[in-house]
Amino acid sequence: MPSVLVAPYLLRNQPGTFRKILTDAGFTLIDPIGDFALTADELRHYLPQTDAMMAGGERMTPEMFAIAPRLRVIARTGVGYDLVDLKAATAHKVAVTITPGTNQESVAEQTLALILALLRKIAVNNQEIHNGGWDRRLVSPIRGKSLGLVGLGRIGRATALRARAFGMTVLAYDPVAPVTDFDTQHEILRVGLDELLDKSDVVSLHLPLSDATRGMVDRDFLARMRPGSYLVNTARGGLVVEADLAAALDTQHIAGAGLDVLNHEPPEPGNPLLGRSNVVLCPHIGGTDIQSMSDMADMAAETIVQLHRNEWPEGAVVNAELQAGWKW
Repeated sequence: MPSVLVAPYLLRNQPGTFRKILTDAGFTLIDPIGDFALTADELRHYLPQTDAMMAGGERMTPEMFAIAPRLRVIARTGVGYDLVDLKAATAHKVAVTITPGTNQESVAEQTLALILALLRKIAVNNQEIHNGGWDRRLVSPIRGKSLGLVGLGRIGRATALRARAFGMTVLAYDPVAPVTDFDTQHEILRVGLDELLDKSDVVSLHLPLSDATRGMVDRDFLARMRPGSYLVNTARGGLVVEADLAAALDTQHIAGAGLDVLNHEPPEPGNPLLGRSNVVLCPHIGGTDIQSMSDMADMAAETIVQLHRNEWPEGAVVNAELQAGWKW
């Protein structure tokens, strides 16, 4: 029987519809023990006996593909795949799939939660009260503020809907996504990046991590942001040069930052963003609430089953060049 390695620690040894989807299709599930992403040594142990992998935060390097002769599919529970060496996967004829349409609502909710936490000082006031204080100084509303979305894909659009419901003006920059009726219907103003940074009270990142976007939020990017504005990142930590963000916070050019993602997760002790009252941090949970995790797991399982049946899950396979002649 073919095997599936259940790598995401939130799914290991946990019930879920995804298990029935896979077992009904004749797969055996391999569930490691532990509460963290699998290490390289753990991957070396499991991959040689693995036919497919449900992947989370595991780094799939060329070495990992070389030791996994049976591996045919890496099914990411999410839409990012920057942890997978796509060139190596394609060279070994391993299909890499994602789960589009499953977690944008969760990420959008996390984005608005961070905006509220920053502008209304929820995190700061909570800590103040726990420390015996009672600070009733006025906070900023988000109604009437301008939100600049850098990226207007599924997550950006879901965030825009929520921001408009809160009475925010929404600007968007996306060099790829075309203007559609969605923009007109929800009064989203498409602008260039410079204009967005200049006019936005809050800048929210919704781009994939790639060679083109890595470190894009650097000293120059931050200097172009409106003085006293806020940065929110629920996309990928690698988009932001953290030392440059810390410097912008030190000068108070940037009023605060809400970050669900960091360059290193968990953060290293010397991270310059730690210990700041105007930085709200979350442990990369934006896309993984109870509902979205279930939806992502089910879709990942379904893509594995489809590919095993030599069916092609349209829109889910990243290295689509493998479609021609695909056979499991």
